Amino acid sequence: MERIGDLISLTGSSGERELQRRYGTVDRAERFYAQQVLDHLNEHMRDFVARQEMLFVATSDTRGECDCTFRAGPPGFVRVLDEQRVAWPEYRGNGVMASLGNITENGYVGLFFVDFFRDVIGLHVNGRAMIVERDEMQVLIDDPPVDPVPGRRPERWVLVNVEEAYIHCAKHIPRLLKLPRERAWGTDDVRRKGGDFFGAASEERCPPR
Repeated sequence: MERIGDLISLTGSSGERELQRRYGTVDRAERFYAQQVLDHLNEHMRDFVARQEMLFVATSDTRGECDCTFRAGPPGFVRVLDEQRVAWPEYRGNGVMASLGNITENGYVGLFFVDFFRDVIGLHVNGRAMIVERDEMQVLIDDPPVDPVPGRRPERWVLVNVEEAYIHCAKHIPRLLKLPRERAWGTDDVRRKGGDFFGAASEERCPPR
């Protein structure tokens, strides 16, 4: 809960507050808000983010149409600049730029870090994002992490100002085992990127909305 002048801003959306009343979970929710939800990254959260190798990113455009994507890199590829800011690199992809396109329309993002291998825990980080070009980011990051792929460099970065951070409980997170695999970094070979695994190429297309 945050006091702004004479107004009090409650944690959580009006929708979740309404459902808490409807389904009788107000007390549980209030305990969670009071004990687990921060408006910044504390030291434990910053250390957790700094050793993660994967990130799930949720965005939406101005119409509320959503996209959820996955990002990965060496430990520390998501940089914690301070308790209020994190940033991750954007590499060459399929050229669609769905997530970045959404961010240009609607800066709100939901980030989910999950450790399947060591801590078996998750961390939600919500905030406002902006696209930062590579040269500009060098002012903020003097020592980018060493990328395991020779010659690969970020094309640009996404910088997020943290507004909310909270735990995702371990109860349903599986513990996984990391195994080595060959990766075709930087290729445009369709087959080596997975080919038409879901058979989408031969499907009829719906007319544009």
